Amino acid sequence: MAVHGKKAPHPFLSSVIDSDEYLEVYCQPCNIKGERLPAHGFCTDCNEHLCGTCFKLHMKHKLSRNHTLLDKENMPKRMHAPTSSSVHLHQSDELTKACLKHQKEMIKFYCHDHKELLCSVCVTLQHSATLCKVDYIPDISVDITDSKYYNDILRNLDRVTDLCQKISEDTRKRTAKSEKSLTDAVADIRKFRKEINQRLDELESQTEDAARALQEEIRINLKTVERNCEDTATSLKTTTDFIKRLNATGQADRLFMELKMTEQMIEEYEKKVQQVTSYDLEEYAFQANDELSAFLKNDMALGTFSKKTANKPNVSSSDHVRTRQANRQTEIGVKTSGDKEMCRISGMAVFTPDLLIITDNLNEAVKLIDVRGQCVIHQINVNGKPCNITAISSTEFAVTLPFRKSIQFISASSSRLSMKTALKVNGECYGISCYKGRLVVSFCNPAKLQILDVNGTVLSDFTGENIFSNPVYVVACRDFIYVSDWNKGTITRLNWQGDVSGIYDVMDGPYGITLANKGTLFACDYSKGVIEEVSDDCSKGNILMSDLKRLETTCWCEETNELYFSNFTSDAEYDNFLQVYKLS
Repeated sequence: MAVHGKKAPHPFLSSVIDSDEYLEVYCQPCNIKGERLPAHGFCTDCNEHLCGTCFKLHMKHKLSRNHTLLDKENMPKRMHAPTSSSVHLHQSDELTKACLKHQKEMIKFYCHDHKELLCSVCVTLQHSATLCKVDYIPDISVDITDSKYYNDILRNLDRVTDLCQKISEDTRKRTAKSEKSLTDAVADIRKFRKEINQRLDELESQTEDAARALQEEIRINLKTVERNCEDTATSLKTTTDFIKRLNATGQADRLFMELKMTEQMIEEYEKKVQQVTSYDLEEYAFQANDELSAFLKNDMALGTFSKKTANKPNVSSSDHVRTRQANRQTEIGVKTSGDKEMCRISGMAVFTPDLLIITDNLNEAVKLIDVRGQCVIHQINVNGKPCNITAISSTEFAVTLPFRKSIQFISASSSRLSMKTALKVNGECYGISCYKGRLVVSFCNPAKLQILDVNGTVLSDFTGENIFSNPVYVVACRDFIYVSDWNKGTITRLNWQGDVSGIYDVMDGPYGITLANKGTLFACDYSKGVIEEVSDDCSKGNILMSDLKRLETTCWCEETNELYFSNFTSDAEYDNFLQVYKLS
């Protein structure tokens, strides 16, 4: 029987010798495995005799089913004997490594196409002569000793070994450098603590000096009173004695004149006595600095650790890609003649595209800013240190006063601000945002988030250390509330029921946040000095601006595509100015 195909001869027996010497026919594939079985057929494509089992498999296997096969009656009755230059029909003594796929078979072949070491089963099932260039290992290993390939492999081994040693040494050096940086950081902590102690000592000394100055003033005033009283008493006693003497001696004329003069003198002395008795001797009590008291109550760290540079060699130090271009427009000076302190812009809200309202924490003021005219139009004192501000309507705003535990409502026009009612709350309120008449307020002491109506009724109360530790700023929109938490280093997204649905946790010191268009928000990182654009689901963020000084808060104007932000550095060059950037 014959089945026609178009496949090439099997490579292992393709080099049959032109010899007149013939052998008894046997199955050549089985002979490779050390078994000599009688042949029951012949494949003209593979040029091999096959036993009954191999003959049947040859017809079934998809790689050989189209080969031309001759049955026992039509197959060649004799086969050529191999010579020393032909295929090795014996197994080398060195071929003793088991195949990883077929543990009972030894590796004997190499596939050049797949660069794999193979056993005979691998060759039969996956690397047939029609698909791959396969060689019997003893045939191709004759000249391997001291060959170029052998030397190349050794050089590559040496190269990788040297690389491993270099990486190991570099790792040891970088580990030592990292450990030293932390040791230095601990030293900086102690230095910082020492500076704090020194500053507190100075403040204590200044306060004690003020107390001593008050004491000295009181002593001087009391001595003056005592001296005046003693002088008056002495003068009155002398006059009394003189009048009595005139009366005793019967000098009526002189007595009359003296009594009239004494009568006038008594009126003057009564006035002096009234002045003395009206002297108000005050009692004093110590009133702690509000900011220092808040600092002591606040559960915040002494500082944070930030990475100086990436430790991995040949890797970019930035994991973020800027998606917008920020171009600086201008800076607006916000300090006025009525300010006693350096400015601290802790909150901002857009009034109109040309007007901005800010809170100045240190000067206890709310200011109306003309963005185009770059000046302060009007300011009012709110009798407390304001933190954040939000728009309630087109002309009304709400300001948080943490230490007064209240929210102050303010009315605004194009040229003036005015105070309205105040709303008491049950904690030190910091961040505030309003959406459709609902106020979202963050509290740092204790840490919580509340939703209130404009009358002060608490609609929802979200507390728990697992959610917040030190929530400072909030922004709200239709579906979500975003909260920046200083201690946790996170921006958290919650729905209006308080369920957390996203956390952005790659910031060191998140502070002011503002909602932008395109479903993102801008966030200030006080510690890193960068502004990040964070996705609305808080899954990723891109650095928008970097190399900035201690960022406090930020505000976005959608109509003009302008981003405002402030710094709090204790340096007038930065703190007294509002920064304006145009985004594209």
